[in-house]
Amino acid sequence: MRAVTFQKTTGTLHLGFTDVIGTGRPTPGQVRVSIYASSLNGHDLNIARAILPVAEGRVLLTDAAGIVEEVGEGVTEFVAGDRVISAFFPDWHDGSAPVVGFSRTPGDGLDGYGTDAVVRPAHYFTRAPEGWSFLEAATLPTAGLTAWRALVLEGRLIAGEDVLLIGTGGVSILALKMAKRMGARVFITSSSSEKLNRAKQLGADFTINYRDQENWGPVIRDLTGGRGVDLVVETGGPGTLPKSIDAAGIGARIVLVGVVTGIAGTVPTAAVMGKQQRIYGITVGSRKQQIDMVRGLEGLGIKPVIDQVFPLTDLRQAFEAQMASKHFGKISIEYRVSEQ
Repeated sequence: MRAVTFQKTTGTLHLGFTDVIGTGRPTPGQVRVSIYASSLNGHDLNIARAILPVAEGRVLLTDAAGIVEEVGEGVTEFVAGDRVISAFFPDWHDGSAPVVGFSRTPGDGLDGYGTDAVVRPAHYFTRAPEGWSFLEAATLPTAGLTAWRALVLEGRLIAGEDVLLIGTGGVSILALKMAKRMGARVFITSSSSEKLNRAKQLGADFTINYRDQENWGPVIRDLTGGRGVDLVVETGGPGTLPKSIDAAGIGARIVLVGVVTGIAGTVPTAAVMGKQQRIYGITVGSRKQQIDMVRGLEGLGIKPVIDQVFPLTDLRQAFEAQMASKHFGKISIEYRVSEQ
Protein backbone atom coordinates (compact mmCIF):
# COMPACT_ATOMS: atom_id res chain seq x y z
CA MET A 1 0.00 0.00 0.00
CA ARG A 2 1.15 3.53 -0.79
CA ALA A 3 1.11 6.59 1.47
CA VAL A 4 2.10 10.22 0.94
CA THR A 5 4.57 11.22 3.64
CA PHE A 6 6.72 14.13 4.75
CA GLN A 7 10.14 13.74 3.16
CA LYS A 8 12.67 16.52 3.68
CA THR A 9 14.01 17.45 0.24
CA THR A 10 15.18 20.52 -1.62
CA GLY A 11 12.49 22.86 -2.85
CA THR A 12 9.38 24.33 -1.27
CA LEU A 13 7.27 21.22 -0.76
CA HIS A 14 8.58 18.23 1.16
CA LEU A 15 6.56 15.16 0.31
CA GLY A 16 6.75 11.88 -1.52
CA PHE A 17 5.05 8.53 -1.87
CA THR A 18 6.25 5.59 0.19
CA ASP A 19 5.33 1.93 0.40
CA VAL A 20 3.82 1.15 3.80
CA ILE A 21 2.77 -2.04 5.51
CA GLY A 22 -0.88 -2.96 5.07
CA THR A 23 -3.33 -1.92 7.74
CA GLY A 24 -4.28 -5.37 8.97
CA ARG A 25 -7.44 -6.03 10.99
CA PRO A 26 -8.73 -3.88 13.85
CA THR A 27 -8.05 -4.93 17.43
CA PRO A 28 -10.53 -4.27 20.27
CA GLY A 29 -11.74 -0.67 20.20
CA GLN A 30 -10.47 -0.02 16.68
CA VAL A 31 -12.02 0.36 13.23
CA ARG A 32 -10.65 -0.16 9.75
CA VAL A 33 -11.61 2.70 7.44
CA SER A 34 -11.12 2.94 3.68
CA ILE A 35 -10.31 6.56 2.83
CA TYR A 36 -12.11 8.13 -0.12
CA ALA A 37 -11.34 11.85 0.18
CA SER A 38 -9.47 14.58 2.02
CA SER A 39 -9.29 18.38 1.80
CA LEU A 40 -6.42 20.81 2.14
CA ASN A 41 -6.05 23.34 4.94
CA GLY A 42 -3.44 25.91 5.84
CA HIS A 43 -2.18 23.54 8.51
CA ASP A 44 -1.49 20.82 5.90
CA LEU A 45 0.39 23.28 3.70
CA ASN A 46 2.53 24.50 6.60
CA ILE A 47 3.48 20.88 7.30
CA ALA A 48 4.35 20.18 3.66
CA ARG A 49 6.43 23.36 3.51
CA ALA A 50 8.26 22.47 6.76
CA ILE A 51 7.00 25.67 8.38
CA LEU A 52 5.62 23.50 11.16
CA PRO A 53 8.01 20.81 12.46
CA VAL A 54 7.05 17.22 11.74
CA ALA A 55 8.78 13.86 11.87
CA GLU A 56 10.42 12.48 8.75
CA GLY A 57 8.15 9.88 7.19
CA ARG A 58 4.97 11.20 8.83
CA VAL A 59 1.88 10.29 6.80
CA LEU A 60 0.32 13.60 5.76
CA LEU A 61 -3.23 15.04 5.62
CA THR A 62 -5.46 15.76 8.57
CA ASP A 63 -8.93 15.55 7.02
CA ALA A 64 -10.52 12.33 5.83
CA ALA A 65 -13.86 10.90 4.77
CA GLY A 66 -14.39 7.22 4.19
CA ILE A 67 -16.25 4.00 4.93
CA VAL A 68 -15.90 1.72 7.93
CA GLU A 69 -14.86 -1.65 6.53
CA GLU A 70 -14.52 -3.59 9.77
CA VAL A 71 -14.94 -2.96 13.50
CA GLY A 72 -12.99 -4.48 16.35
CA GLU A 73 -14.38 -6.10 19.45
CA GLY A 74 -16.21 -3.70 21.75
CA VAL A 75 -16.94 -1.03 19.13
CA THR A 76 -20.62 -0.08 19.32
CA GLU A 77 -20.71 3.39 17.73
CA PHE A 78 -20.03 2.15 14.20
CA VAL A 79 -20.79 -0.84 12.01
CA ALA A 80 -19.29 -1.89 8.70
CA GLY A 81 -20.63 0.33 5.94
CA ASP A 82 -20.91 3.51 8.01
CA ARG A 83 -19.63 6.69 6.33
CA VAL A 84 -17.32 8.60 8.66
CA ILE A 85 -15.09 11.66 8.91
CA SER A 86 -11.91 12.08 10.91
CA ALA A 87 -11.46 14.22 14.03
CA PHE A 88 -8.78 16.95 14.13
CA PHE A 89 -8.18 16.31 17.85
CA PRO A 90 -9.21 12.66 18.28
CA ASP A 91 -8.40 12.64 22.02
CA TRP A 92 -10.43 15.80 22.72
CA HIS A 93 -13.81 14.29 23.44
CA ASP A 94 -15.58 17.21 25.16
CA GLY A 95 -14.99 20.11 27.53
CA SER A 96 -11.72 22.06 27.48
CA ALA A 97 -8.90 21.16 25.09
CA PRO A 98 -6.50 18.65 26.73
CA VAL A 99 -3.35 19.80 24.92
CA VAL A 100 -1.72 22.88 23.41
CA GLY A 101 -0.48 22.44 19.87
CA PHE A 102 -0.75 19.57 17.40
CA SER A 103 1.04 16.67 19.06
CA ARG A 104 -2.17 14.63 18.87
CA THR A 105 -3.37 15.80 15.46
CA PRO A 106 -3.29 13.37 12.50
CA GLY A 107 -1.00 14.57 9.75
CA ASP A 108 1.17 16.35 12.34
CA GLY A 109 1.98 14.69 15.66
CA LEU A 110 0.22 11.50 14.51
CA ASP A 111 0.13 9.78 11.14
CA GLY A 112 -2.54 11.27 8.93
CA TYR A 113 -4.84 10.00 6.22
CA GLY A 114 -2.80 10.28 3.03
CA THR A 115 -3.19 6.58 2.32
CA ASP A 116 -5.84 4.14 1.09
CA ALA A 117 -6.95 2.74 4.43
CA VAL A 118 -6.18 3.05 8.13
CA VAL A 119 -6.82 1.15 11.35
CA ARG A 120 -7.39 3.57 14.21
CA PRO A 121 -9.29 3.76 17.51
CA ALA A 122 -12.98 4.25 16.85
CA HIS A 123 -13.01 7.66 18.54
CA TYR A 124 -10.75 9.02 15.80
CA PHE A 125 -13.91 9.30 13.69
CA THR A 126 -17.48 10.56 13.80
CA ARG A 127 -20.37 9.94 11.46
CA ALA A 128 -20.48 11.91 8.20
CA PRO A 129 -23.57 13.97 7.34
CA GLU A 130 -26.37 12.10 5.59
CA GLY A 131 -26.47 12.72 1.87
CA TRP A 132 -23.02 14.28 1.59
CA SER A 133 -20.44 12.99 -0.88
CA PHE A 134 -17.03 11.94 0.42
CA LEU A 135 -15.48 15.07 -1.10
CA GLU A 136 -18.03 17.27 0.64
CA ALA A 137 -17.76 15.49 3.98
CA ALA A 138 -13.95 15.69 3.96
CA THR A 139 -14.14 19.50 4.22
CA LEU A 140 -15.62 19.31 7.72
CA PRO A 141 -12.99 18.06 10.23
CA THR A 142 -10.90 21.24 10.04
CA ALA A 143 -12.59 24.06 8.09
CA GLY A 144 -16.16 23.03 8.80
CA LEU A 145 -15.76 22.62 12.54
CA THR A 146 -13.73 25.84 12.77
CA ALA A 147 -16.49 27.81 11.03
CA TRP A 148 -19.21 26.14 13.11
CA ARG A 149 -17.49 26.77 16.41
CA ALA A 150 -16.67 30.38 15.48
CA LEU A 151 -20.25 31.19 14.55
CA VAL A 152 -22.35 29.02 16.83
CA LEU A 153 -20.37 28.14 19.95
CA GLU A 154 -18.03 31.08 20.58
CA GLY A 155 -19.74 33.62 18.34
CA ARG A 156 -23.25 32.80 19.60
CA LEU A 157 -24.69 34.13 16.38
CA ILE A 158 -28.37 35.05 16.32
CA ALA A 159 -30.60 35.96 13.39
CA GLY A 160 -30.35 39.56 12.27
CA GLU A 161 -26.75 40.12 13.38
CA ASP A 162 -23.95 41.40 11.14
CA VAL A 163 -21.02 39.05 10.51
CA LEU A 164 -17.65 39.94 8.96
CA LEU A 165 -15.63 37.24 7.19
CA ILE A 166 -12.01 37.69 6.14
CA GLY A 167 -11.09 36.20 2.77
CA THR A 168 -12.75 33.53 0.65
CA GLY A 169 -10.99 30.34 1.73
CA GLY A 170 -12.59 27.19 3.06
CA VAL A 171 -13.47 28.48 6.54
CA SER A 172 -14.88 31.79 5.31
CA ILE A 173 -17.04 30.33 2.54
CA LEU A 174 -18.45 27.64 4.82
CA ALA A 175 -19.10 30.34 7.42
CA LEU A 176 -20.82 32.46 4.76
CA LYS A 177 -23.26 29.68 3.91
CA MET A 178 -23.88 28.86 7.58
CA ALA A 179 -24.38 32.49 8.62
CA LYS A 180 -26.80 33.25 5.81
CA ARG A 181 -28.91 30.18 6.58
CA MET A 182 -28.94 31.27 10.23
CA GLY A 183 -30.37 34.67 9.30
CA ALA A 184 -27.29 36.90 9.53
CA ARG A 185 -26.21 39.76 7.30
CA VAL A 186 -22.74 38.97 5.93
CA PHE A 187 -19.80 41.21 5.01
CA ILE A 188 -16.80 39.58 3.31
CA THR A 189 -13.38 40.78 2.14
CA SER A 190 -11.09 39.64 -0.65
CA SER A 191 -8.46 41.02 -3.02
CA SER A 192 -10.31 39.47 -5.98
CA SER A 193 -13.40 41.05 -7.51
CA GLU A 194 -14.17 37.74 -9.20
CA LYS A 195 -14.22 35.94 -5.85
CA LEU A 196 -16.35 38.67 -4.32
CA ASN A 197 -18.87 38.27 -7.14
CA ARG A 198 -19.02 34.55 -6.37
CA ALA A 199 -19.54 35.38 -2.70
CA LYS A 200 -22.47 37.62 -3.68
CA GLN A 201 -24.01 34.72 -5.57
CA LEU A 202 -23.84 32.70 -2.35
CA GLY A 203 -25.68 35.42 -0.47
CA ALA A 204 -23.03 37.85 0.82
CA ASP A 205 -24.73 41.17 1.50
CA PHE A 206 -21.67 43.44 1.29
CA THR A 207 -18.28 42.78 -0.31
CA ILE A 208 -15.06 44.74 0.21
CA ASN A 209 -12.04 44.51 -2.07
CA TYR A 210 -9.18 45.27 0.29
CA ARG A 211 -6.87 46.19 -2.56
CA ASP A 212 -9.24 49.01 -3.50
CA GLN A 213 -10.21 49.80 0.11
CA GLU A 214 -7.04 49.25 2.14
CA ASN A 215 -8.50 50.93 5.21
CA TRP A 216 -11.73 48.92 5.20
CA GLY A 217 -12.67 49.22 8.89
CA PRO A 218 -14.40 52.61 8.51
CA VAL A 219 -16.03 51.39 5.26
CA ILE A 220 -17.73 48.55 7.10
CA ARG A 221 -18.77 50.82 9.95
CA ASP A 222 -20.36 53.18 7.42
CA LEU A 223 -22.24 50.25 5.86
CA THR A 224 -23.68 49.43 9.28
CA GLY A 225 -24.75 52.99 9.96
CA GLY A 226 -21.73 53.62 12.16
CA ARG A 227 -22.54 50.78 14.55
CA GLY A 228 -20.02 48.15 13.39
CA VAL A 229 -20.50 44.41 12.96
CA ASP A 230 -21.55 42.09 15.78
CA LEU A 231 -19.25 39.16 15.00
CA VAL A 232 -15.96 38.69 13.13
CA VAL A 233 -14.56 35.33 12.00
CA GLU A 234 -10.90 36.40 11.87
CA THR A 235 -8.83 34.16 9.60
CA GLY A 236 -6.14 36.69 8.72
CA GLY A 237 -4.32 37.20 12.00
CA PRO A 238 -2.06 40.17 12.84
CA GLY A 239 -2.32 41.76 9.39
CA THR A 240 -6.11 42.09 9.55
CA LEU A 241 -7.00 41.93 13.26
CA PRO A 242 -6.60 45.70 13.92
CA LYS A 243 -8.93 46.45 11.00
CA SER A 244 -11.41 43.86 12.22
CA ILE A 245 -11.39 45.51 15.65
CA ASP A 246 -12.05 48.83 13.92
CA ALA A 247 -14.91 47.35 11.86
CA ALA A 248 -16.53 45.67 14.87
CA GLY A 249 -19.00 47.40 17.13
CA ILE A 250 -19.35 47.88 20.87
CA GLY A 251 -19.56 44.52 22.61
CA ALA A 252 -18.70 42.65 19.41
CA ARG A 253 -17.27 39.13 19.42
CA ILE A 254 -14.09 38.51 17.41
CA VAL A 255 -13.16 34.87 16.96
CA LEU A 256 -9.52 34.45 15.89
CA VAL A 257 -9.25 31.23 13.89
CA GLY A 258 -6.28 31.76 11.56
CA VAL A 259 -2.88 33.41 11.20
CA VAL A 260 -2.53 33.71 7.43
CA THR A 261 -0.65 37.02 7.76
CA GLY A 262 1.72 35.86 10.50
CA ILE A 263 1.92 34.63 14.08
CA ALA A 264 2.54 37.90 15.93
CA GLY A 265 1.66 41.56 15.64
CA THR A 266 0.40 44.71 17.35
CA VAL A 267 -3.10 44.71 18.84
CA PRO A 268 -4.85 48.06 19.47
CA THR A 269 -5.74 47.17 23.04
CA ALA A 270 -7.26 50.58 23.81
CA ALA A 271 -9.78 50.09 21.02
CA VAL A 272 -10.71 46.63 22.30
CA MET A 273 -11.19 48.00 25.80
CA GLY A 274 -13.03 51.11 24.67
CA LYS A 275 -15.48 49.06 22.63
CA GLN A 276 -15.65 46.35 25.31
CA GLN A 277 -15.07 43.69 22.68
CA ARG A 278 -14.36 40.04 23.34
CA ILE A 279 -11.63 38.24 21.39
CA TYR A 280 -11.64 34.44 21.38
CA GLY A 281 -8.79 32.32 20.05
CA ILE A 282 -9.82 28.85 18.89
CA THR A 283 -8.24 25.87 17.17
CA VAL A 284 -10.86 23.67 15.47
CA GLY A 285 -12.85 21.86 18.21
CA SER A 286 -13.72 18.70 20.10
CA ARG A 287 -15.21 15.43 18.95
CA LYS A 288 -18.50 16.26 20.69
CA GLN A 289 -18.62 19.60 18.90
CA GLN A 290 -18.05 17.81 15.60
CA ILE A 291 -20.93 15.42 16.27
CA ASP A 292 -23.17 18.41 17.07
CA MET A 293 -21.98 20.22 13.94
CA VAL A 294 -22.89 17.30 11.69
CA ARG A 295 -26.39 17.23 13.14
CA GLY A 296 -26.65 21.01 12.77
CA LEU A 297 -25.52 21.04 9.14
CA GLU A 298 -28.00 18.31 8.28
CA GLY A 299 -30.69 20.58 9.72
CA LEU A 300 -29.45 23.70 7.91
CA GLY A 301 -29.30 21.86 4.60
CA ILE A 302 -26.11 23.50 3.33
CA LYS A 303 -23.02 22.06 1.69
CA PRO A 304 -19.46 23.33 1.12
CA VAL A 305 -18.06 24.90 -2.03
CA ILE A 306 -15.35 22.73 -3.59
CA ASP A 307 -13.29 24.73 -6.06
CA GLN A 308 -10.81 22.14 -7.30
CA VAL A 309 -10.37 18.38 -6.99
CA PHE A 310 -7.06 16.54 -7.41
CA PRO A 311 -6.28 12.82 -7.19
CA LEU A 312 -4.08 11.84 -4.26
CA THR A 313 -1.26 11.08 -6.71
CA ASP A 314 -1.28 14.77 -7.70
CA LEU A 315 -1.02 16.08 -4.14
CA ARG A 316 2.00 18.19 -5.01
CA GLN A 317 0.01 20.00 -7.71
CA ALA A 318 -2.85 20.46 -5.24
CA PHE A 319 -0.52 22.14 -2.74
CA GLU A 320 0.86 24.35 -5.52
CA ALA A 321 -2.69 25.41 -6.37
CA GLN A 322 -3.27 26.18 -2.69
CA MET A 323 -0.11 28.31 -2.53
CA ALA A 324 -1.30 30.28 -5.58
CA SER A 325 -4.34 31.38 -3.49
CA LYS A 326 -6.64 31.46 -6.49
CA HIS A 327 -9.15 28.98 -5.08
CA PHE A 328 -12.58 29.90 -3.74
CA GLY A 329 -13.70 27.61 -0.94
CA LYS A 330 -11.96 24.25 -0.67
CA ILE A 331 -9.35 22.27 -2.59
CA SER A 332 -10.20 18.60 -2.19
CA ILE A 333 -8.33 15.34 -2.71
CA GLU A 334 -9.98 12.26 -4.19
CA TYR A 335 -8.49 8.86 -3.47
CA ARG A 336 -10.91 6.70 -5.43
CA VAL A 337 -14.14 7.36 -7.27
CA SER A 338 -17.20 6.29 -5.31
CA GLU A 339 -20.66 5.52 -6.60
CA GLN A 340 -21.97 8.72 -5.00
